[in-house]
Amino acid sequence: MKAIILVGGEGTRLRPLTYEMPKQMLPLVGVPMIETVFTTLAQHGITDVVLSLGYLPDRFIEAYPHGEVAGVRISYAIEPELLDTAGAIRFAADFGNFDSTFLVMNGDVLTNLDITKLLAFHRDRDAEATIALHEVDDPSRFGVVPTTPEGRVIAFVEKPPRDNAPTNFINAGTYIFEPSVLDRIAPTGRVSVERVTFPALAADGTLFAMADDAYWLDTGTPEAFLRANVDLMAGRIGGHEATGVVDGSWRDTSAVVDTSARLVNAVVDRDCLIEADVVLERSVLLPGAVIERGSVIRSSIVGPRAVIGSFSTLGATCVVGANVRVASHSEFSGDVRLEA
Repeated sequence: MKAIILVGGEGTRLRPLTYEMPKQMLPLVGVPMIETVFTTLAQHGITDVVLSLGYLPDRFIEAYPHGEVAGVRISYAIEPELLDTAGAIRFAADFGNFDSTFLVMNGDVLTNLDITKLLAFHRDRDAEATIALHEVDDPSRFGVVPTTPEGRVIAFVEKPPRDNAPTNFINAGTYIFEPSVLDRIAPTGRVSVERVTFPALAADGTLFAMADDAYWLDTGTPEAFLRANVDLMAGRIGGHEATGVVDGSWRDTSAVVDTSARLVNAVVDRDCLIEADVVLERSVLLPGAVIERGSVIRSSIVGPRAVIGSFSTLGATCVVGANVRVASHSEFSGDVRLEA
């Protein structure tokens, strides 16, 4: 079975980290996020994937020059212009010559969804398209999907006000499509699957949706990115186990960490340096980051090759971009973005 992974977005909510790296290539406990998606697909018999690329496509191609991850073959469909979600799906499917049932996944979602179960649900209902659903407390940031008891979609409501949402089950970003769906998408220009394609399918009664209690997280914000790392280290995501976690934290073997440093739910990637008396709590250091002596970093992300000067304090939720030098004795907290 073939699949499309949508990875064309610019990752604006994770800037400045995404100025030089697509968000799906940012590491979760040392492994690029996109590889967790491939692991899930491989577990359910997906053999071929088309990566739908738009933003910084060369970063993906350079990372996987042999065109394979977790035993899954990769090809690369680079959008000539911004096509939105449905347009990107059609472009990638045409590129890959899709002519049978296929899967679509958002590349920035961390999940252990049972794709085999979703496919069986889709076929049992003779659906044209099927959406995986996930229940959330606040559905206002997502597409909300009310259904009949057998799973037929009644409507597709994109980002309703919280108090007016007809259900708390939201579009979880994984779909099963029949090739006929592609005929509903204009061959050129921007088309949204959420605002155009799904409502049309729902109106025709051929769109279904399946709720699942799988782990699910949209990793597109700094807080969510931190949570994803912590959850992986804690073993909360079946099928995605981080290796090398010690006392709730992980460090690459090339990292240098002073013995007086205190790490709590922390990720220290390759070639990082942590000096004496540093406190690092629920934070992620990306490759080559340096934390000088006496600094305290809590619920923050420090980008590649950034340097946090001695006796500085970073609190929730700071994001430090690549190559940034934070002066000694600095203090930052809140939604702070520091860039070069």
